[in-house]
Amino acid sequence: MPRTPRILIIDDEPLMRISISDALKEDGCSVTETDSGRAGVNLMKEAPYDIVITDLRLPDIDGIEILKSCKRLSQETMVILITAYGSVDTAVEAMKYGAYDYITKPFSMDELLLMVKRLIRVKDLEEENLMLKEQVEGRYNFSGIIGKSEKMKEIFDKVTTVAQTDSTILLLGESGTGKELIANAIHFNSNRKNEPFVKVSCAALPETLLEAELFGYEKGAFTGAVKQKKGRFELANKGTLFLDEIGELSPAIQVKLLRVLQEREYDRLGGTETLSADVRIVCATQRDLKKEVQKGAFREDLYYRLNVVPITLPPLRDRKGDVMLLANHFLKYFAAQHKKSIKGFSVDAMELLLKYPFPGNVRELENTLERAVVLGKGEEIHPWDLAEDINNLSDCLKVIENIRSYENLSKAIKDFERQYITKVLEETKGNKGLAAKLLGVSRKTLWEKCKLLEIMKDAAQ
Repeated sequence: MPRTPRILIIDDEPLMRISISDALKEDGCSVTETDSGRAGVNLMKEAPYDIVITDLRLPDIDGIEILKSCKRLSQETMVILITAYGSVDTAVEAMKYGAYDYITKPFSMDELLLMVKRLIRVKDLEEENLMLKEQVEGRYNFSGIIGKSEKMKEIFDKVTTVAQTDSTILLLGESGTGKELIANAIHFNSNRKNEPFVKVSCAALPETLLEAELFGYEKGAFTGAVKQKKGRFELANKGTLFLDEIGELSPAIQVKLLRVLQEREYDRLGGTETLSADVRIVCATQRDLKKEVQKGAFREDLYYRLNVVPITLPPLRDRKGDVMLLANHFLKYFAAQHKKSIKGFSVDAMELLLKYPFPGNVRELENTLERAVVLGKGEEIHPWDLAEDINNLSDCLKVIENIRSYENLSKAIKDFERQYITKVLEETKGNKGLAAKLLGVSRKTLWEKCKLLEIMKDAAQ
């Protein structure tokens, strides 16, 4: 058995109860026993059991009532009824209320053990299938995050671990890799999930406005401050503050942020009262903060305060195994949103999506799929439905395949010249003078090239 099953036995006959208990313990089960139906129900309230084995007839309450109570407390617990009155009516009633099976006295212990083993195997398979389904679909209870690649699994594991702490998190990675989604996951899987989750884009606001937004201000603190305003730190009290693009902070605000991290306190602009900051901070940046520190653009002491738990999100080109998983997710979402009957991708479209590097990462893939769904007319996405940059990749791939077929540089150059000159002659409709001008060569050189490269005789004349 892959794990130790927890089994509760309820039977008022001591010999029967002890015999079943001893047999199950020898088989590796963890067994609790009682002679009372009510005591059995109370035990079920205290802790869950995998299996309950109960006699149908008991002095206080019968097995059917125990079965009903068990199902109210836990749908996952399976119940086996023991009865000396084995009739069709009793069996039908027991099954109607959710009994797994029943066994009639007298019975052999091997028969009961076989029934228990079969039930444990069923429960193990159900749990295994659920786990495999989560792994295949890449769902890890993180809203909006999809991925089954090893790199993403490592990130999910790290997020699960650090979410329960109050440590400062620094999210690193290119634009479009999902840093904000990870920040969401950290907050909503933390002990602060029922408290505020406040977001600030440090790149979207000028320095003076950003300072006021972060720390708040008092009435009259500056021109236009007609009333007191709470800052984001105050609004995020007891919750999480997400500072996106932290690398864009000015030196002055870096100093104030450092104070909050070190002393857990701050002042509103124009205020005299020092406020405490009970806030979990999650930051994100696409900049290399180490290099920014070396250049003097970012404070070294602040960097180390922020870099307590760094999490680097991989670009989409480094998690190719997730491309089609994400593509199918976006396809389903946008098809429903735009009321389209598109159900999948052509082979050529899939090949392009898998080979395209996606410099804009997941965000670019999402936009690509929305465009494809809007423009798509059949039941499949085709290369011509995809963005121009991706569709042009098809021609590039053909060129690469052609290059690989050449034996040496000389033959590659010769073939390119032949195709290029032929194309120009076609566009000029055989006008050699105009073609030579476009090619930047003399008419004589064009004639010699056509003869050497065996380009159509009429063009060479």
